[in-house]
Amino acid sequence: MTNSELIEGIRPKPFLKWAGGKGQMLDEIIQRIPKKNQEQNKIDTYIEPFLGGGAVFFHLKTKFDIKRSYLIDLNKEIIIAYKVIQKKPLELINRLDKIESEYKGLTKLKRKKYYYKVRSAYNSNLKKLNLNEFSDAWIKHSSFLIFLNKTCFNGLYRVNSKNQFNVPHGSYKNPTICDDRNILAVSETLSDAKLLYGDFELSREFIEGNTLIYFDPPYRPLNNTSSFNSYNNNTFDDEEQKRLANFFREVDQPNVSLILSNSDPKNIDSEDTFFDDLYKGYKIDRVYANRMINSKGKKRGKITEIIILNSREEI
Repeated sequence: MTNSELIEGIRPKPFLKWAGGKGQMLDEIIQRIPKKNQEQNKIDTYIEPFLGGGAVFFHLKTKFDIKRSYLIDLNKEIIIAYKVIQKKPLELINRLDKIESEYKGLTKLKRKKYYYKVRSAYNSNLKKLNLNEFSDAWIKHSSFLIFLNKTCFNGLYRVNSKNQFNVPHGSYKNPTICDDRNILAVSETLSDAKLLYGDFELSREFIEGNTLIYFDPPYRPLNNTSSFNSYNNNTFDDEEQKRLANFFREVDQPNVSLILSNSDPKNIDSEDTFFDDLYKGYKIDRVYANRMINSKGKKRGKITEIIILNSREEI
C-alpha cells in the first residue's frame, strides 16, 4: 500500500497533545475568516506566529487553498519536530514504532523507568541540537518528544527555567505513540509550508497579498492555579501581552486580516478589562469553550474565551 492510499480520507490533526489546543474552537474561528476568503475558498498568505499544536492550520488546509503558509514558534523542539515530519516522516515512524513496541511490552514499574530514561536523554540532547542543520539527531529527538508527550501526565508540555522538560510520567494503559497514518497526513499537509523558529514579530516579514494572521499566544492566566503560560523558558506575561497588542495594531493593514484568541478575565472578575482596553477599537467576541479553570470539579465546564478581529464584518 502506498503512502497516498494509507492516508486517503484521513484529515490531519495535531500530532502532539497541546494545552489550550484549539480543537473545540475551530468552528468559531472558521466563522470569522473574512467572507472574501470563504467565497473564493482561497487564502493568499497564511501566518501563524504561535504554532503550538497546529490545530487551526491543519483544519484550514482542509477547507482553503492556501498559497503560502508561514508557521512560526519560539519553541525550538516543536519546530524541529514539524520539520522532521515534513521531510522524514517514514524514518520518524520507524523510530516511534520501535519505542511503542518496547514501552508497551513492559510492566507498569518498568514503563515508568523507561519514561524517565527517555526524558533524561531528551533533556541532555537539547543543547546539542543545531537548528540550522537537519540531521538524524533531529529524528531521534523528535521521537523522544512525541513519546514523552503521549505518555506524560495529562499530555502536558512544560519546561523549567533551564528549558528542561519536567512533566512526570502519566498512567495511560494503552497510549497511541506511533500514529503512522496521521504523521503521513501531517507530512503531506506541511509539504509546502515554511517552518520558522522565532518570535511572533517575525511574521511581519511575510505579509504578502491578502494575508490572514492567526495569533494564539499563551493564554493570560485566569488565576494562580491556572497560570500555565510557558512552553519554553520565556514566560509570556502581561508585558508580552501588551507587546503583542502593539504588534497587532502595527500590522493592521487593509489587506491583512487578523484573528487573535485569548482567555477572558471576566470569567473571574467582571471588572477586569485588560483585553478590552488593550484592543479597544477592535471587534471582541466572547465565545463559550469547555475549559478547566482549576483542579476543583466545580471550576470545570463552560467558560468564555475571547476572539479579537480587525475585521468589522458581522458573522
